This record gives sequence, C-alpha cells and structure tokens, in this order.
Amino acid sequence: MKNVAVFFVLICTLSACRGTLSDDPPIHINPNMDAMERFEAQEANPFFEDGRAMRPPVPGTVARGMLREDTAFHTGRLSDDTYLQVIPVEYTVEFAKRGQDRYDIYCSVCHGVAGDGQGVIMSGGYGFAPIGFHDDRLRSIEDGYLYEVISQGVRSMPGYAQQIPVADRWAIVAYVRALQRSQNATASDVPSDELTQFQNSP
Repeated sequence: MKNVAVFFVLICTLSACRGTLSDDPPIHINPNMDAMERFEAQEANPFFEDGRAMRPPVPGTVARGMLREDTAFHTGRLSDDTYLQVIPVEYTVEFAKRGQDRYDIYCSVCHGVAGDGQGVIMSGGYGFAPIGFHDDRLRSIEDGYLYEVISQGVRSMPGYAQQIPVADRWAIVAYVRALQRSQNATASDVPSDELTQFQNSP
C-alpha cells in the first residue's frame, strides 16, 4: 500500500508541472554549447594561414550527388568534345510528354507552342527575335548542341541550367525533335491503320 501511495504522489507531482510557467532559467544539459566560439561569414580567422574563416572545399572533393561521371549526359558532349548525335536517354512517350510540360513552361513563351519562334514575347515589342526550330540547320543539328544551348544559352538567350534539371533538359530536346517531326511530317510517318482510317473518312 505504501508503494501505491508513493507512486500516486509522484504522478501528481509530475502532472502538476505540465503547462506551468516558471521564472527560473531553463535547465541546460550542456551549457558550454550556448556560447561557442565561432566566426561569421567573411570574418578573418587567424587560425588559418590565409586568414579566411570561410574554407574552400578540399581539392578533389565532390559534393554528394554531384560526381557527374557520365560526362556526355551532363554536358551533351563526348570525350573528344564533339556533340552527342542522339539523346542519351531512352525515348518514350512519357519522356516526350515530360519534355512538352517543361517546354511549355520555359521555352514556349519565346519559341512558340509549335516551335515556330512566334511565342507571346514576340508580340510585346521587347526586342527579342527567338528562332524557330523548323529550318534545315536545326533539324539536322546534333541533340547535344540543343542540350548545351538549353544549359548555357546562346546569344541573347540565357542558360537554364539553374532552373531545369539535367534529365528535363534532355526531355525538352526530345520534345523539340517531336515538334520538328510534326511540322515536317509525311504520309509515311503516319501508322498505316490510322492513315487508312484518315483516307477513308468523309
């Protein structure tokens, strides 16, 4: 019975502490962490020979997820510095649709929904003259070149490497190719069953 009474008193004492206010300072388990010696950004630090508190990465280190071993995938160029002829990603309908989604967000405003260079910015008198993708030069240009332009920009076009992840840049390239194909399609590009259905329609 005595143990039960002690337990009851202990429970009451602990429950009474919940939600109560106290003027006492909080208990610090490790108070030496409250006033650590540290240096602010750009502050001089006499500990290092160069006097800088902000330390550069150790040479040869790579941030996690930033190794980029596949140079062609990340740059659009081969080891001999020539452009990749074809995207290094499997071309699927889902991949092209992802490219369409990203293209509509980042590219269509200048290059147009159909890739004809007639985006809404053309009607605003902003002094830009974005190109269309349907001339012979761009239809035959390497996929790696298109990727590099998306990444780094060209002439008055800014680069989009900060806004568009690598895989999405390749998806946009795939969609640009689909746009080019759609604007220069022939009867041989249409599946035979759909072509027959189209020819027999009134």
